[in-house]
Amino acid sequence: MTFKVLITDGLESVGLDLINRAGEAVNRKGIEAAELLAEVGEYDGMIVRGRTKVTREVFEAAKNLKVVGRAGVGVDNIDLEAAKDHGVTVVNCPTATSEAVAELAVGMLFALCRELPRADACMKVENWDKKNLMGVELMGKTLGMIGFGNIGRLVAKYASAMGMKVVAYRRTWDPEFVKEHGAEQVSLDDLLARADFISLNLPLNAESKYLLNDAAFAKMKDGVYIVDASRGGVIEQAALLRALQSGKVAGAALDVYEKEPPVDWELPKHPKVIATPHIGGQTIEAQNRAAEDIASEVMNVLQGKELRWKIC
Repeated sequence: MTFKVLITDGLESVGLDLINRAGEAVNRKGIEAAELLAEVGEYDGMIVRGRTKVTREVFEAAKNLKVVGRAGVGVDNIDLEAAKDHGVTVVNCPTATSEAVAELAVGMLFALCRELPRADACMKVENWDKKNLMGVELMGKTLGMIGFGNIGRLVAKYASAMGMKVVAYRRTWDPEFVKEHGAEQVSLDDLLARADFISLNLPLNAESKYLLNDAAFAKMKDGVYIVDASRGGVIEQAALLRALQSGKVAGAALDVYEKEPPVDWELPKHPKVIATPHIGGQTIEAQNRAAEDIASEVMNVLQGKELRWKIC
């Protein structure tokens, strides 16, 4: 039997080749919502990234669909309840981009504490502004990790190597596990009170939505720095903007936003914000790993083989 798999947001050739060895990969990168509803009924499987919204309407139109694969970690763009209702398996590839996202988060720490974008911008206009570029050091500072999964543990490892003290908040209480990975497990309130830098490394769901809001910022140290390379909705952007304007937050580095691309650009344009366009997983190595991992997992579903990363 030949399985047809729809690719809606592009996929590296290693993934396409893997599918084509046992089925047919149809690359419809950039397909719009109306087209997707009209065409999805032809396919046994579908692979998406963050752009494509796999809504209940999509599942209702997908009479032959057996699996949706997310070429990445977060599945907040897929209606999981609708998938369950229609008997469609959802899989992702949670480890493929971990290294890339962790490296970006650490790079953002350096960029924040030394104001690297501003320093570079000065030099580009021939402005030797050394006296106004006084930074801070990471050595000896406390990094608060909100979320301690694959990415969080990598960030913690790198931060520890730089001489930072790492405290971590995670939903499951397991201080020995956290200690084995170089951090101290604490409550969220304790983390907010102690951290000089805070890195968010968790999925967006009902529990994490607006986890950092006005009340959370009020519990933080004055002059704290925030890094978010996870999901935009875990920070209430309006609250972060207020915290930046008041000086409670000394700087923020953001790779993710409540709406992507942003509708309101005030926060990305803020002089104390380093903003990047959701590039956490955008490395050659990570994208090849993601393509291979998700293609093989989708084909595992279609061929009735054992799964590694089933969401539902």
